[in-house]
Amino acid sequence: MKIIGVAACTVGIAHTYIAQEKLENAAKKAGHEMHIETQGTIGIENELTPEQIKEADLVILAIDVKISGRERFEGKRIIQVPSEIAVKSPNKLIEKAQEIIEKQLV
Repeated sequence: MKIIGVAACTVGIAHTYIAQEKLENAAKKAGHEMHIETQGTIGIENELTPEQIKEADLVILAIDVKISGRERFEGKRIIQVPSEIAVKSPNKLIEKAQEIIEKQLV
């Protein structure tokens, strides 16, 4: 499964990058490919490419603020949670993503 997402917390520093790392590790552990874009005080990093967005099975938005470029994900399955959820329960979040995709395939 290919998952993409955006992480952005209110301050745009700590939780943004912690959420990115935890989600990427949880996805890898579950055998999925994941790319997370961060939006914070220093701008957008690891910006998702149009190809990554097109190929993605699901989008995870671990955000506490309005993000730029949200319209890029129109037509995609989206899970939106506060960044705190991605930090505290990344494995459960990836499991939930997997359940959504599996239901879609049935």
